[in-house]
Amino acid sequence: MTQQMATQGSSAAYGLTEPLQKAIAEAEELIANAPFIRTEQDRLEGYEYLSGRIRMAMQTAFDYDLEQPLFMNPTHQFSKQGLDNPDAIYLSAYLREDVEYVVRGRRGTSADLSFQVMGGAYTADSAATSLMAFDDRKLQLDDDGRFEFTYTAEPGAKTLIVREVFNDWDTETRGTITIERPDTLGKPRRPLAQEVMRKKYEVAARSLTGSIQTWFAFPQFFQYKEPVNTLTVPARTPGGLESQFSSIGHYELADDEALVVEVPRCDDCSYQAIQIGSDWYASTDYETHQTSLTKAQAVTDPDGVMRFVISERPPLDGAPIANWLETTGHRTGSLMLRWQRLERDLTAADGPVVHKVPLADVAGLLPHGETLSPGGYEDRITARQRSVARRMLS
Repeated sequence: MTQQMATQGSSAAYGLTEPLQKAIAEAEELIANAPFIRTEQDRLEGYEYLSGRIRMAMQTAFDYDLEQPLFMNPTHQFSKQGLDNPDAIYLSAYLREDVEYVVRGRRGTSADLSFQVMGGAYTADSAATSLMAFDDRKLQLDDDGRFEFTYTAEPGAKTLIVREVFNDWDTETRGTITIERPDTLGKPRRPLAQEVMRKKYEVAARSLTGSIQTWFAFPQFFQYKEPVNTLTVPARTPGGLESQFSSIGHYELADDEALVVEVPRCDDCSYQAIQIGSDWYASTDYETHQTSLTKAQAVTDPDGVMRFVISERPPLDGAPIANWLETTGHRTGSLMLRWQRLERDLTAADGPVVHKVPLADVAGLLPHGETLSPGGYEDRITARQRSVARRMLS
């Protein structure tokens, strides 16, 4: 009898993974034939991007639990999407309408901690709807920085997103946060069932292809509607937080060209930064290259302006300047500046001015240009790697 049962168990095949197998094959076709691929590096980055999409799809389907909610981190250096912010830790939890949730935590020392309730989802045709948004200034903190609030999910509420954003990677520390449903505390999860497992694989399949199609289309709504090598006047981020402004654009540069971006340092916000993104609408390598800078990391000139140089090769005869942003082999890509936890609205005077010039002419646009000392660039990259590791492990 034991041998018979073992034989039956080993021969059982439910075919549950079939939708996901088909979705992975479809996703590979989308990636391999993306219209913006120019080089072998582009295609290989696409396959790396695909691994993150598969990872996120499985996490979305299997790790989230409407009965026993928890915060998950779906976007990080191994799973990039939606022009993810290198300075942010993203957490999200799924919600069920009319259910009460309790959120508890301890405020860290990051520049910004914000909360947003989203309705619906981002798709290739539309954006999710922001139903509620606030930052930590609305929280009641005790002497130890701890907080607690209750939220009953309103009609249409699907996801609670938390963003913890760091201006100074070296000194700011993460906080902690949890979410729970009082009505399911102390109760065991439901036992596994074949139909539930089948649905989870189907959800993963839809999430995989849907997310790729969404982020292919999304920058066409915003970044790529703007003229190339320009940045917009700062404006409230569409669908974003009430205290966040952004400036967006995209670039196209030859190896011997550069963009010089001038933007005033803003002291009326806790966080200000610039980043480069790839045509996959994802952050580029921000650990081992300098592809983003916050106002804490950047050098501000005596006139109160930060001047960034965006190029493939370092200007000034190969001597990297402090505010050099590397395009890392991407001749085209996205650009974004962010201001968060603002105390006032921004105007055009707060925004960036962009100059496209031959690389040899960059020095003329840097009246206070500061080069790094020998070994200085390697020191910066070392600090970035260690800081990212600390944030991920905290």
